[in-house]
Amino acid sequence: MAHTALARKYRPRRFAEVATQEHVSETLRRAVAGGRVAHAYLFCGPRGVGKTTLARVLAMALNCPTRGEDGEPCGECDSCTRIWGGQTALDVVEIDAASNRGVDDARDLRERAMYAPSEEGRYKVYIVDEAHMLTREAWNALLKILEEPPSRVIFVFATTEPQKIQQSAAPILSRCQRFDFRRIGVADIVRRLTDVLTAEGTDAPAEALHILARKADGGMRDGLSLLDQVLSLSGGEIDVETVRRVLGLVEDERFLDLFDVLRDGRHGDVFSLVEGLLDEGHDLVEFYHGFVDALRILLRLRLGDSSPAPGLRPDLMDAFGERAAAFQPGDLVRMLALATELESTGSLRRSAQPRLLLEMLLLRLSYLERTVDIEEVIRGLGGAGSGSSGTPAAPGRPERDVDAPRDSMPAPSEPPPQPVDPQTPLGLLDAWKALLGSGEGLPRGSTVSLRAGRIREEGDRVCLELPPGPALDKLQGEPALVATLARALGSRMGRVVTVSVEAMTSGSGPANGRITPEVVREDRLRSLIDQEPRLERAVQELDLELLD
Repeated sequence: MAHTALARKYRPRRFAEVATQEHVSETLRRAVAGGRVAHAYLFCGPRGVGKTTLARVLAMALNCPTRGEDGEPCGECDSCTRIWGGQTALDVVEIDAASNRGVDDARDLRERAMYAPSEEGRYKVYIVDEAHMLTREAWNALLKILEEPPSRVIFVFATTEPQKIQQSAAPILSRCQRFDFRRIGVADIVRRLTDVLTAEGTDAPAEALHILARKADGGMRDGLSLLDQVLSLSGGEIDVETVRRVLGLVEDERFLDLFDVLRDGRHGDVFSLVEGLLDEGHDLVEFYHGFVDALRILLRLRLGDSSPAPGLRPDLMDAFGERAAAFQPGDLVRMLALATELESTGSLRRSAQPRLLLEMLLLRLSYLERTVDIEEVIRGLGGAGSGSSGTPAAPGRPERDVDAPRDSMPAPSEPPPQPVDPQTPLGLLDAWKALLGSGEGLPRGSTVSLRAGRIREEGDRVCLELPPGPALDKLQGEPALVATLARALGSRMGRVVTVSVEAMTSGSGPANGRITPEVVREDRLRSLIDQEPRLERAVQELDLELLD
């Protein structure tokens, strides 16, 4: 006997059976029950989420002789069966716009729509799939009939790319009711796969179904097709290993081995690892996608997310946590950024030599210099006094650069306010931060300019350098404001100080008034050194640079 694909065999026959799309199915069901069906619909969404299925169920409901009062079709009568199976029906016509996209096809459709339904009380329903493939001329030919359609004629356009219709035939959108279909969640796909397996008289481990659902990427049809494929290979007995073999997935242990290579800087082992994958028949593109997922899991664990990672075997959580601890979060973010860059360009799938691209990516990651926190460098210099950071570098990884991402360090231009405690005198920088945070004694509207300035201490005298502008002019022209500023600053430092206001020297700002990346990095590093003078020693002795 001929086998019927699961995606066709278990296609929903009622509105209530369509998973995840309740916002569409419930609206259509109520429209049918209340006699408020529109003359044209536009169904938009990813492939395999139920667009054509709901179009057929709508056609079934409109033409079902035993339709319920709630608008649900019976799904069993001759009319419902023929429409559900996509067979020839006088009043329901499905058209593939990819192969019938021209103006002549649209004119033919328009002429056919002028004929009345085959029986009184029935509807003519035209389902146009891949509607974005219609040409501009074809849409223009349909424009008038969509605006004033014949009685009891319904058009349903299904598309995965509504933006193309917007570009080529924008007036069409105002003549249709638009519904946007959602991707189907993993839990809903797993639930449907379980129901199908029960109907087929078999079962499968939850982990195996979860892998299939994630691979389906939001499409129920893809999930059922993958299940059909696994059942064919396994003979009805599904396990995790069979699913991995069918999908070409790489064992999680191989990613652990790869993370060990990257952690230890064993650059040469990259070639043998990729060679082993090819010898075992793995698809390098699938391995790449699995590696990106594994990197993401490592980053989640490193950031303290202890919830179960989707797709990761529970018995490997500790092993992944151990590898995550070997990298700084900044390292993993940079590694993930480099890896996803390869996917965003699409070069791996298009390349005739994916092996070379993958090897180059892994080599770049193995040579990637580690992030060292500035605080660790300072502690190492102050504690050991040996000029080392106190954090040994991995083999093959010279510890030269200090990565100071904006998210991990307070920006010197916007220091956080410090609590004011008259009993506890503050240092100059802490007192200045607290003063900027409170705004006490500062000229109105000058906070931004003051934060862009620099401050240094010379005994009981505090020198404030400001960039040219209204704030500098105001302070230099009104000594009373400077005296107020000195009193507010001195109250936080626990002693009397005087403040002198000077203009920034030309070497302190950008050359020719232009701000370049080099100037920004230099100013930022200078500000960090002002906050922690011991950092200057680290920069000089270790030849450190500030990375963006």
